[in-house]
Amino acid sequence: MQVQPFKNYLEEAKGDKKFLRLLIITDEPEGAKEFHTADRLKEECDKLNYPFYLFKLTGGYTTLEDGIRKFHNKDDKKGFEVGAMTVAIIRGSVVRKDSWLDMVSILERANATLVNPRTTINMCADKYRTSLRLADYGLTQPLTKLISDPEKSNEQVKESGIKFPLIMKTLRGSKGVGVLFIDSEKGLDSIVQLIHKQDEDADLLIQEYIKTEYDVRVHVLGGKVLAAMARPVIEGDFRSNVSQGSVPKKIKLTELEIEECLKAAKAVGGYWTAVDFIPSKNRDKQPPYFLEVNSSPGTEGIEDATGMNIAKEVITHFANSDNRYTVPTECGFKEILTIKPFGELVSKFDTGNSGMPVIHADKFKINGNKITWTLLDKTITSDIVRKEEIKVGGLRDYDETRYVVKLDVEFAGGYYKDVEFTIDDREDRTPILLDRAFMKRLNVMVNPQRKYVITTKYSLD
Repeated sequence: MQVQPFKNYLEEAKGDKKFLRLLIITDEPEGAKEFHTADRLKEECDKLNYPFYLFKLTGGYTTLEDGIRKFHNKDDKKGFEVGAMTVAIIRGSVVRKDSWLDMVSILERANATLVNPRTTINMCADKYRTSLRLADYGLTQPLTKLISDPEKSNEQVKESGIKFPLIMKTLRGSKGVGVLFIDSEKGLDSIVQLIHKQDEDADLLIQEYIKTEYDVRVHVLGGKVLAAMARPVIEGDFRSNVSQGSVPKKIKLTELEIEECLKAAKAVGGYWTAVDFIPSKNRDKQPPYFLEVNSSPGTEGIEDATGMNIAKEVITHFANSDNRYTVPTECGFKEILTIKPFGELVSKFDTGNSGMPVIHADKFKINGNKITWTLLDKTITSDIVRKEEIKVGGLRDYDETRYVVKLDVEFAGGYYKDVEFTIDDREDRTPILLDRAFMKRLNVMVNPQRKYVITTKYSLD
């Protein structure tokens, strides 16, 4: 877990909620057409005076020193600090290698906001998984079937009820690459054999062909529709991708289309996504046919078509700390925390505790505004911050006055100063009981079936 750099604490102390450090994760070559979105984001960051770093996976590396996580491009020893103020936008090229996706996991552990989270990236990178997820949410799609046996592709088409012509897609692909128009059984068989000769493990998706003059791409940001464009089908082709030459134009969505697009973005758990659909014949009353959800939306085409500064909208949205989301780290219901001055202590995460962390001391004594207490044969004297009236629930159901002290805590590389604990004197209990608010501060999600996920203590089961 990442310690937030001191200078970032200072920024927060000023009360300025609109601040970020933008990190773009990509592997596209500099100057390439596909680099358009990163360039636009940098332009707007420069205008708003937000720190910006373009991290290229080839040759790039990461370091962790004194609790500070940094990302470095090749030959850049200084690097770029990441932490709770960082918003990391993950471009589509990252999904090409599992080792590159591991960089996303590192950012999650550093408490950065991921656009989008690894779970969303993984789902959207696989068209079949996306299709299943959209179906779970009751969204309309063209008939879809996974080709599981290349030797029986035509049989599977017949079983699916999909008629020729149809669309074939590789599970991974973007910008219209890996999408084929198949007009006959013979054509299907030839294409499947050719693909499997190149890659015998290739998974293929067949999909009902719905003839249309255009499809629609919708950018969804933070649970709201940001912009939408219609992409005309390219003359002599069946595709409508801007990267393939389609010239988009602005389109006004119906209330039903807006509702369905928001549902699709929610289905994949995305914060900034591009939702693609074919409109129905009666757009006001019939839902659209969803094609896919993209976890790496591009600004190319849609800014010109709509006149909207998409890059600026995205940056200003995530600059507001209320719109940033960090991915919790899984932990066990018991972990080892360092509580100063006691050292390492077994601590229990109690998701039912909505009060504050509790220390079950062996004994304590009050003297004015001081409390002297003993835990595990070590006795210390602490200032009493205040008295706290605690309602003890469950079968016990009584009110109790407890004394509050402040202690420093270390956990999983993070340092948390002046954590408030109430002192209790019940014996034969886990010494430290943590509440939901402190779990949120630690950014952990408790697995009630496991102990010591983050830390280890082999003497206990």
